[in-house]
Amino acid sequence: MLSLRSFHVVFIVAAILLSIGVGAWGTQQYLQQSSSQGLGMAVIFFLTGILLSLYAARYFGKLKRLE
Repeated sequence: MLSLRSFHVVFIVAAILLSIGVGAWGTQQYLQQSSSQGLGMAVIFFLTGILLSLYAARYFGKLKRLE
């Protein structure tokens, strides 16, 4: 069974990958259909992926200090 820390790490990584994937999909929609909604979605999800990556780096740093 996963500990709470392990689940948190898996959840953060999954959220980062999902954000990047949705951002790429939004970029594809913008390039194919010139959809402003696609561009907006891409920007929001890429920004979310970046923020989650910063959070993950901070969280992993805390985990190392606690162990």
